[in-house]
Amino acid sequence: MKKWRGILGACAMLIGSVAGAQVQDMPGGPKVNQLNLHEGVTAISRDIMWLHWMLLTICIVIFIGVFGVMFYSIWAHRKSRGHKAATFHEHLGVEVAWTVIPFIIVIAMALPATKTVVAMKDTSSADLTVKVTGYQWKWGYEYLDGSATGIKFLSTLSTPRAQIENREPKGEFYLMEVDNHLVVPVNKKIRIVLTAADVIHSWMIPDFGVKQDAIPGFLRDTWFNADKPGIYRGQCAELCGKDHAFMPIVVEVMAQADYDKWVEDQKKKMAANADDPNKEWTEAELVARGEKVFAANCVACHQANGKGIPGSFPPLDGDKVVLGPKAEQINTVLKGKPGTAMAAFGGQLNDVEIAAVISYTRHAWSNAGKGQDPTVQPKDVMAAR
Repeated sequence: MKKWRGILGACAMLIGSVAGAQVQDMPGGPKVNQLNLHEGVTAISRDIMWLHWMLLTICIVIFIGVFGVMFYSIWAHRKSRGHKAATFHEHLGVEVAWTVIPFIIVIAMALPATKTVVAMKDTSSADLTVKVTGYQWKWGYEYLDGSATGIKFLSTLSTPRAQIENREPKGEFYLMEVDNHLVVPVNKKIRIVLTAADVIHSWMIPDFGVKQDAIPGFLRDTWFNADKPGIYRGQCAELCGKDHAFMPIVVEVMAQADYDKWVEDQKKKMAANADDPNKEWTEAELVARGEKVFAANCVACHQANGKGIPGSFPPLDGDKVVLGPKAEQINTVLKGKPGTAMAAFGGQLNDVEIAAVISYTRHAWSNAGKGQDPTVQPKDVMAAR
């Protein structure tokens, strides 16, 4: 028995040491054994932390005061010591005290809290405005003013599927890294205008003290002003469906000179990658492009093998719509399918990307060579909009 106890103890220590060696603080994100709020890099986040400790301290003092007097009274005036309960009807001083004192405490707590809440809602005089759209399950960013006007992109989880499916070791930024960061300048007031294309999402960055819901059909806004360059991480904080855990938020705060260079590079990249919907693409070009679009936007639901998820998401391999005339599939991808989880991608993807991903699904898996209209051109999508 002692031998087995020793073996089990050694195994437990080994497992603990291995886990401790692997799990580390995530830069810009959660920390190991973190019990406190993020101190953050904005005035709002620091105010929130101060309020938290101020209110907690007041509550602890009240708790100790009230229960201390109560327990002392029970112990010191118990019947076994010969004490008898006093009999009285009312006491003006006591009644005034237990009304006035709590009122003063509430006001003392409410004033700084109200000041912080009002500051959180003041999105006026922003230096930069970015529109953020929540999708199942990624974020869309569009710069509405300033030197970056017109820059827009999707930000999608970049953690490899092999890590998610436990086929390879998890990386340092497991489920907390994306392909495209939201980039903003340091020491500037950034206004975030939020909406959603499907269900309610929530944009949350703890280091900024920001959490704002994104609601379909509504525009809501929030703001932050980061005073330290770096990369800061958050997540969707509203349960939004199957892959809710797979839509992180990454904001990169840069010095002004670095931000200006990033804007210039992005504009050159957009000009170089601009898709011409009037161009006649070859079948091979569309399929290759479509495979990338499918991996970034469709694989979570329909799976890499095209089999979908039974009971939740239909298979594309052998599907009659995929094998049928192109018009129905184009319309489904563009406008979605009401009453189902199929979202509308007309606002997320351009005509070339939609044509490419449709062409890919018609050539992939067992669909190759079986269906009608195997190749869809961007002009077909453009005509269906």
